Amino acid sequence: MALFLFLAVFFGLLSMGMPIFLVLGLIAGGLYYITGQPLVGVAQVVIDQLNSSSLMSLPLFVMAAAFMRRGGIARALVDLAAAWLGGVRGSLGLVTVVSCSLFAAICGSSVATALAMGTILLPAMLERGYPRSFALGVIGASGTIGIVIPPSLALILYGIVSEQSVPRLFLAGILPGILQAAAFFAWVWYDSRRRNFPVEPVLPMATRLRMTMHGLPALLVPVVVMVGIYGGFVTVTEAGVLAAVTALLVSVFYYRGFPLTQTLPVIADAIRSAGTIMLIVASALAFGHWMTESGIPAKLVQFTVEHHFTTWEFLLAMNVLLLVLGCFLEVIATLLVVMPILAPALVPLGVDPVHFSIIFTHNMEIGLIHPPVGLNLFVLSTISHAPIGEVIRGIFPFLVLLLIVLMIITYVPILTMWLPNLVYGAS
Repeated sequence: MALFLFLAVFFGLLSMGMPIFLVLGLIAGGLYYITGQPLVGVAQVVIDQLNSSSLMSLPLFVMAAAFMRRGGIARALVDLAAAWLGGVRGSLGLVTVVSCSLFAAICGSSVATALAMGTILLPAMLERGYPRSFALGVIGASGTIGIVIPPSLALILYGIVSEQSVPRLFLAGILPGILQAAAFFAWVWYDSRRRNFPVEPVLPMATRLRMTMHGLPALLVPVVVMVGIYGGFVTVTEAGVLAAVTALLVSVFYYRGFPLTQTLPVIADAIRSAGTIMLIVASALAFGHWMTESGIPAKLVQFTVEHHFTTWEFLLAMNVLLLVLGCFLEVIATLLVVMPILAPALVPLGVDPVHFSIIFTHNMEIGLIHPPVGLNLFVLSTISHAPIGEVIRGIFPFLVLLLIVLMIITYVPILTMWLPNLVYGAS
């Protein structure tokens, strides 16, 4: 009964426009009161869980992303991709897929990727005669790669909530992210030939090499993060510090995207974004503690066992649930509402939590581009002044591809688990 009341109030308050952290906090307090669970110790539990080295890395990666958005790194990545894709029909569409994949590997945010790349590539594609719906579709869909390719903010939060190794989660996202990018690349190449899109000129080799050298410093952030973590030199938190410092130095002194005197306003914007996330996390931890004490995860396992659900049936049901929730909630809200219920139930049901992390984040990618609350849809509609319906038409083929990739990720776990098991051994 309490759970149904929670769902009704939750969606009701969200529809009224109340911030998610207030919704979660009010509902958690109400559930404690209704069920008679003591509030004593809840604050200490939340503080203890917030005192996490992995969680400390989150605002640092947010700060790195803020430096990169303002620092000219996005433009350098576009030039780097364009240098080697000339002469292919639909070159700018292919450049968009590659650029978004590279930028996603740096900033870890899908919305930031769509915003940064859309600002640069959308005018260029329209100028070259690409249909606006196609341009919006490829930018919006390619931007979703940002929450699965490391360093991913969603995977950091998943690791905290489900108590999983963040470096292992980062490795798990690499091959599924490459698969998604390859699927988009193949579709853009096919659709460009079918619809006779423009061909960009082939640049002289000297120009290609010059543009490549200019773009290589933009890739320092993912190199520093991955080499630092998997070389055993730094922790995830220390990698966040290195990412922020590297992004600042490259943005200010190499690409000169903003003067050093403007560093503090950029940091302030990043802190504001990180503070919002931390408020949501704190209120969600209180809700998660109630979930644990209520026994709902154990009841979920019992229900599944009693009805003889197999692992594949459970995963199918979870995909349907997450796709529905993605219609209404953004990524962090869904993660912090659902995972306290599911995390304790995964292992008893035969699901590896690392594998499920990529299933979960891929569902959230789909949520970012399907109505009615796909954030990437509204970002692109805003920067292009296009009706939301036109954005949805352009997104639709990529939405189908994402669903196909979701089925592959769900039922071919070796794609997700091979790299983590190779580096760290089987869990």
